[in-house]
Amino acid sequence: MTKEEKVNFSKFGRSFQEDLCQLILDDRVFCDQIEEVLDVEFLELKFLRTFVKKILIYREEYKVHPSYKMMATIFRTEMDNVDEATKIQARDFLARIYRSDLAVEGSEYIKRTAIDFCKKQKLKEAILKSVKLLDQSSYDEISTVINEAIKLGDDNDFGYDYLRDFEERFLVKARSPITTGWENIDNLCKGGLGIGELGVVIAPTGAGKSMVLVHLGTQALKAGKTVVHYTLELQDTVIGNRYDSCLTGVKLGELTVFKEQIYEKVSDLEGKLIIKEYPTKSASTKSIFNHLSRLRKRGIEPDMLIVDYADLLKPKVDRKEKRMELESIYEELRGLGQEFKATVWTASQTNRSGLNAEVITMESISEAFNKCFVADFIFSVSRTIQDKSANTGRIFVAKNRNGPDGLIFPANMDTSNVKIEVLKQSEETIESIAASTAVEQKKLLKEKYSKFKNGGRQ
Repeated sequence: MTKEEKVNFSKFGRSFQEDLCQLILDDRVFCDQIEEVLDVEFLELKFLRTFVKKILIYREEYKVHPSYKMMATIFRTEMDNVDEATKIQARDFLARIYRSDLAVEGSEYIKRTAIDFCKKQKLKEAILKSVKLLDQSSYDEISTVINEAIKLGDDNDFGYDYLRDFEERFLVKARSPITTGWENIDNLCKGGLGIGELGVVIAPTGAGKSMVLVHLGTQALKAGKTVVHYTLELQDTVIGNRYDSCLTGVKLGELTVFKEQIYEKVSDLEGKLIIKEYPTKSASTKSIFNHLSRLRKRGIEPDMLIVDYADLLKPKVDRKEKRMELESIYEELRGLGQEFKATVWTASQTNRSGLNAEVITMESISEAFNKCFVADFIFSVSRTIQDKSANTGRIFVAKNRNGPDGLIFPANMDTSNVKIEVLKQSEETIESIAASTAVEQKKLLKEKYSKFKNGGRQ
């Protein structure tokens, strides 16, 4: 194929070509795939051709995929043979994509389109070569040439390559945590829950699980995030009212009185909230996936997913035991967070032992203890009868993959306006809880061993 006959990416536009070059740097596996079929001359702009050439030369020489920092070093030290205008454009392009914390929009489309375009050009070359071979009756060679052209650019993701992905191990991974709104909790989990992480709130019925989830969603909204809140128990308007109250401080019973003031305040929010209601046990994680996919088509990308609550989801596959179904649901929820690059919060109900407990541990989690294995962060909310009267309670950090756990914090919890505060640990509170727990333990031990005194009879 002569140079005059060769086509390029010009019909796709400049932004397509720039996004493609960014993906070649960002995604080592994609770079492996397209490298087999890419001719840098397909790129219309000279600075983009230079950009990609530097990536491919580095990979060829060092057998390692370059990082952004390495590319910056290359652009400072190895651009002597490049004209000044191209040099400036290439450096500016690298700086621009490095500063951006947004993923390439429509990346899968760009990858598929670019690979398809390049493969077609390779196949055209093979066909032209085969015409010459046909005159020589080299049928076996024709078959080989065509088959090799067809195989070029196939998906060759064999996983994380220890050597070629060397640079990736030393990059600082961005968790992009979303605050809980509680400084004491954020300090424990490095700023909040991160992308693809699953947090679980454990509480008995009536303790305020849904209120806590609304609080977490509210903090994300205040931070300018997009929250998608799924309710499987309460009406969407009820959840909306709770957000009104949490955001403004107006009591739930007085919302209608201050309707105009509430609208004025919430309309200034930078974040976006979508509440989706499903009847109990009517929706599965597949239903949520489909809904999120429809939102994505409308340009809505969630930062936080809230499911109130996961135990009320329908399993995708019926299993013999409920605990197996629940474990599967929690695994699928975490998968949704990874798929849509969002934080996921949900709640789980305790068994009867947690109804009036001073501190609720993971042993009180209902039905499936294996749910705890999937979650990244778990905290419980315990409120005795006295706590409900005094608007107090306790937060127990049961599991924390990003820091210490096993810690107890006193809390103020006013459900009339969805106001929840986690206070600093106090020695008096810890000693009081420890003492009450010790009393309960002695009582249980006394009851247990009193049976032996009676000859094992109750």
